[in-house]
This record gives sequence, C-alpha cells and structure tokens, in this order.
Amino acid sequence: MIRKLLPLCLLVFLSGVLVFQELERRWQQPLALPPDGLQLVVAPGESLRALANRLNRDGILEYPNLLILYARWTELDQQMKHGEYLLPARLTPLELLELLRRGKVIQYPVTLPEGLNLSQALSVLAGQATLVPVLAGPEDSRLYELVKPYPSPEGLFFPDTYHFSRDTTDFQLLRRAHIRMLQVLDQEWQDRAPDLPYETPYEALIMASIIERETGLPEEREQIAGVFVRRLQQGMRLQTDPTVIYGLGSAFDGNLRRPDLEDESNVYNTYRRDGLPPTPIALPGRASIHAALHPAEGADLYFVARGDGGHVFSTTLAQHETAVRKYQLQRKQDYRSSPEPGQ
Repeated sequence: MIRKLLPLCLLVFLSGVLVFQELERRWQQPLALPPDGLQLVVAPGESLRALANRLNRDGILEYPNLLILYARWTELDQQMKHGEYLLPARLTPLELLELLRRGKVIQYPVTLPEGLNLSQALSVLAGQATLVPVLAGPEDSRLYELVKPYPSPEGLFFPDTYHFSRDTTDFQLLRRAHIRMLQVLDQEWQDRAPDLPYETPYEALIMASIIERETGLPEEREQIAGVFVRRLQQGMRLQTDPTVIYGLGSAFDGNLRRPDLEDESNVYNTYRRDGLPPTPIALPGRASIHAALHPAEGADLYFVARGDGGHVFSTTLAQHETAVRKYQLQRKQDYRSSPEPGQ
C-alpha cells in the first residue's frame, strides 16, 4: 500500500514545488512600470482590492488576486496607508506592499526664508500647488488660537525648509513651524547672557525680528543686537526703520518719509515710542534669536547703513551724524539700507 502511495506523494510534492516556483517567479516579476517610475495616489479609504484591480486595469499588475490573497494572509491589507507614492521602475509586488505599509509617500519641500513677515510667508505657501490652502490670511482666527497666549501670530513661525506630503494644509505646516519656533526660542532663552533688558522670551523674539530685518551681513548680528540692547538699557528709543515700515503695512510705497517717522499713531514707530514694538515684525532665524540673547559688548549706540548691506557703528551722536552725511546723504544708485527678506 505504501509503495502504491509513494508515486502519488512524489507527484503532489513535485506539483507543490512547481507551484511554489511559479508563485515565486510571479512575486519577483517587476510591475509594468515606465522606465522613470510612476506616481501613484492611494485615496483615503481606498482598499487594497480596489487598488490592485485599478493597477490591473492600467496594465501594471498582472495578478491582482495573488497580491490580495498574500496581503490578507500577512494582514498587510490592514496596514496600507493612503497618500502619493513614487513607484520606481523594477518594483516587485512584494516591494509595492512594503512601500504601502511603510507609508513612504512623496515629500515636497517649501522654504520660509528668514525675515519674511507672516503675510509674505503665507504668500510663499500659497504658491505651492501641492499644499492645500485653508487659511484666510494672517488675521485668520485659527492662527491666533494656535499661538495663544501670545497676542499675535506674527514672528512665531520658525523660518526653515519643511517637507510635506500632498493634501497637507498650510495651517498644518505652520503648526509645525510654530512648534519648532517655540523649541528654538526656549533653547536659546535657557542659554541667554546675563543682565539683558527682556522680561520674557517673547520680548527677545521681538528684538530678534528687528535684528533680522536690520542685518545685511551675518557677522554684524551681535553688533546690531548690542546697539539695541544698550539703547534699551539706557532708556533710549530704538529708532529703527523696519519697525516703522512694518507698522505702515500696505501704505508703505518703498520710500520712508519724515511724516512717517513723526506719526504718533503708528504703534510700531520706534522713533516716537519707547521700548520694543508690541509684536515681532518678521520671522527671525536662530542666528538672530541667538544674537538678541548674546549681544556684542561695547559702547556703540548708533549705526548707519553703508548701502552695501553693511553698517558703520558709532559711539557718539557726532560720529553718527558724520557717518549719516557720508552714507545717507550721498546715496549711490544701488544703495540698500536694509536687506530684502530672506537675504
């Protein structure tokens, strides 16, 4: 009896080996993808069966039922994550399942440069076709709710390059930038120099935003910070153009005039108001935050732009007025008093 069953068992065994080899061949057979790969969007709620059948209809996956059965057996069908994927050429069905399990979706970069104000940052985000716009503008109530207890969302988003997946909203990205700003500000505040004229990290952030807008050369940050810190300590007004310009908003036409500097109604007019302005005026980077909390020592109380991005620093008003006559009253055609945002 055993001798009679041996041929049958051998046949079953060989058949199993052949089936296994065929299944292995099919698993190792790459999907029919273009040489440069394919972008695949897996919609929220789309099942693996629906996706496999779609790939089969598109001529990409030859054996959809085999993929579905294997995924159910390994429970990978319950781990598939939606999103936008880049399928590389020569991708196998097993590698496709692993890609979907890991959720390794396409990431898009966007950079928020230092020195932008919130309105400008939102314009940058609005230019990203793969980012979903949900915010109505810098006054959107969701931004104020996000940054509580701070009085304004201005300046509370860390300028950096962020990566995001398709269908991310501008609010979600700014929430990440806000969390990052709070982390950086806290780290820098804990390591601050002694005897600074700030009561809170927020005041340091306001100062950092001014330094960011005044700095054309990175090596001058600490010097500029030193001038502003000494002015606060001595009860002098900051008298900085970028704060006045920020307060003018859309009314600023590129030229800062004497009436603008004399305007008492502009709460950001540091020529007419003591101390710091009420909020930051831009997104300061870590270097400017560090400078605000580690100002250079010295006696300088004034600086004037040379017109090339750098400044001349002075200790006395007489020295400053001499520098003003030299660099401000005889301006070159390419004169720049402050850097453009992001520079």
